[in-house]
Amino acid sequence: MAFPQNFLDELIARSDIVDVVGDYVHLVSKGGSYWGCCPFHNEKTPSFHVLQDKQIYYCFGCKRGGGVVNFVMEEENLSFPEAVRFLAKRAGMEVPEEDGDQDAARRRQRLLNLNRDAARFYYQILQQPEGQAVRDYLDKRKITRKTAVTFGMGAAPDSWDALLTAMTKKGYAKSELLATGLAVQGKGGKLYDKFRNRLMLPVIDTRGDVVAFGSRVLDKSEPKYMNSPETPVYSKRRVLYGLNLAKKSKRPNIILCEGNLDIVTLHQAGFDNAVASMGTALTTEQTRLLSRFTKELVLCYDNDNAGKIATERALQLLNNSEFTVRVLQLPRRLVDGEYVKQDADDFIKFQGAGAFERLLSGSENGIEFRMAQVAAKYDLSDDQARVAYCEEISDLLAGLDNAVEREIYAGRAAETAKITPDAMKLEVQRAAKRRTGRERRAQERKDLNPAAALQPKERTLRYENLRSARAEEGLLRLLLLDDSLFPADPPLTPEQFSSPLLGKVYGLLWAGRAAGRPLSLSALTGELTPEEMSHITGVCQQPEALSNGHQALADYIHIIQEEATKRAGGADIDPLLAATEKYRKTKITGGKHHD
Repeated sequence: MAFPQNFLDELIARSDIVDVVGDYVHLVSKGGSYWGCCPFHNEKTPSFHVLQDKQIYYCFGCKRGGGVVNFVMEEENLSFPEAVRFLAKRAGMEVPEEDGDQDAARRRQRLLNLNRDAARFYYQILQQPEGQAVRDYLDKRKITRKTAVTFGMGAAPDSWDALLTAMTKKGYAKSELLATGLAVQGKGGKLYDKFRNRLMLPVIDTRGDVVAFGSRVLDKSEPKYMNSPETPVYSKRRVLYGLNLAKKSKRPNIILCEGNLDIVTLHQAGFDNAVASMGTALTTEQTRLLSRFTKELVLCYDNDNAGKIATERALQLLNNSEFTVRVLQLPRRLVDGEYVKQDADDFIKFQGAGAFERLLSGSENGIEFRMAQVAAKYDLSDDQARVAYCEEISDLLAGLDNAVEREIYAGRAAETAKITPDAMKLEVQRAAKRRTGRERRAQERKDLNPAAALQPKERTLRYENLRSARAEEGLLRLLLLDDSLFPADPPLTPEQFSSPLLGKVYGLLWAGRAAGRPLSLSALTGELTPEEMSHITGVCQQPEALSNGHQALADYIHIIQEEATKRAGGADIDPLLAATEKYRKTKITGGKHHD
């Protein structure tokens, strides 16, 4: 990516990382820096660190880090050029584009424009005679015209190429229709519309762009639901249907459902805080997106086995997160003497908004739901089953961080199992000890292998020579902390570094120093992958004292040169001596040598 360096330097200088990150994360000033709960993984105890003086962030939990451009790339799911343009717009700066960059930005915008024009086409068809079947279907589903307009609903006509013809007349290429998934190619090479004779539901992201489409067939044919495929402008893992509307809700939480039409019905009934995932289980990326708008989630999946599994998976994903999580279980409905499953759409239609509001108010928290699921697995009139229940439920309760919660729910579990509270409390304590023992043994194994802890998280970045790499890391820290310790000319070449990544960063920093630019990790964003940037940021988070900086620098240089000489003369070294030295280093570091 070839943005002018002076432009990037100015953009970073005008995009203070505390201000930018503060738009997404609640930061608390502590000890001269800022802390908050990481937006990239679920946690309750803040481990996300922002250093304003260095203009970097780092999470000690998930090990992600970098500068302000990295943060926007990660949080907004943007490429480096897109993140630069995002920040430039925020800072009121004009972006100096190269032809290649302009072409890439233009292609992306063209696809977004095509989706928008397709949504308008479907909307217009809904108002015309060709849309009568879809209008009848909406009437049958009791979806009002106002609601249809709010969600931008449309109708795909019963035609093989209506959209294809309309969009090509507007100047869009057939390749663009294929790229957005609006058209598909048959075996003979002929193109035709993907969506035909369907209710169309445009998927709009939180920035207001139409990124994809959902659809529903009007009869009993299959597939009932059809969504856009993954495209250059759409990733289903990162989008929630209805969040563009739910983010404006005055309600204190967000309701997570399974189906798009559930969301439509809930919004129409006054529950404008409902969203749905797009044909996928709840993802980490979606929880990060939700964390911008709420800290309380209500899971309202269908009350069949698939819905229960989806609820359990979501609870596991949200375990120990910053979210308060509740579960709204929809009761089954009696039809012709049999109880059948119902979703939120069914419940609202048959029971009404008031009944749903009462369910919402009385929805149980996540642990209550999981306890009920465990109890349902056992015949508690059987003694052996009660023993098995107590073992499983005590293991579940042992995982609760809060001692008061453990005490309360242990009492409820005792009532369910028909045993004394003291007996259940003892079982939970034993389970907690077993859990603690497992965690302690895992930590001991980690402590006995310190070399593994010193290796980069990404296997592709693993160090071949740990002794040299540790010195290389120290030298980079000194260079960033106080480059006045260094002579005018570089004391080493990047080729002398054992780690290609550390050597590359050294070369980039020294080139910046030679050009008279302030040394900054954030300025390297365009030169490093996100994984490389995270690792280097973590390296620079490690302590490095400047009180004896000159001696430390000399020691680091000596080690790097010594190890480089050994590598260069490897062909002349006696194999037995080399193997002995390798074994000695392995014993010293406590880990295995990585070949």
